[in-house]
Order: sequence, then structure tokens, then C-alpha cells
Amino acid sequence: MSRIVYNKLVRDRIPEIITAQGKPHEVAVVSEADYRALLFDKLQEEAAELATGDNLAEELADIYEVLDAIIAANGLSADEIATVKAQKREKRGGFTKRIKLLWVDDPD
Repeated sequence: MSRIVYNKLVRDRIPEIITAQGKPHEVAVVSEADYRALLFDKLQEEAAELATGDNLAEELADIYEVLDAIIAANGLSADEIATVKAQKREKRGGFTKRIKLLWVDDPD
């Protein structure tokens, strides 16, 4: 038997699924501060999977799930985020025009 060490945040039902498979495992419930840090680690993990994965919808769903958890863990709401998003789009635009900034001369 080989032990795989993960040390990462997993979805809530993963321990239940592992137990149903009859596999010994260990989990820990982390502090709020560690939870928030692990959520950002998870977001990076999911973004990397999005960039290299084949199932775009599934990877995006994972990112949405992590973002929802980050929003809730920081005492925000989806409505607050939507408002800020709309304000930023109004002020700075979105990403629909596919503009890549190549350089800027800074007259310092």
C-alpha cells in the first residue's frame, strides 16, 4: 500500500467518498485564516487545470465553486461582487475586444 499526501483543500463530500471506497485517510478541519489561504491555493490549482484541461465547463464550474467559497469566507455577497464587476467594466472595460498591451512609454 502506498500513501499519497495531498495537504490541500477538498470538496466537502470527498472524505465520505473515500470512506465509501474503503480507503484509510485522515482529514483536518482548518482555522478560518488557513481556510482562506487554502481557498487561494485551490483557486490557483483550478486555474492551472483550466489552462491545461480538456473539459472547459467542468474546470470553470470548479473555479466558480472556489470563487463562491472565497466570497462567502470573506463576508461578501455575489451581489456585491456583481456591482463592483459592473463598475469596473464601465470604468475600464471588459476583455471582449481581445486587446493585448504591448508596451507604454513612461515619460519619467
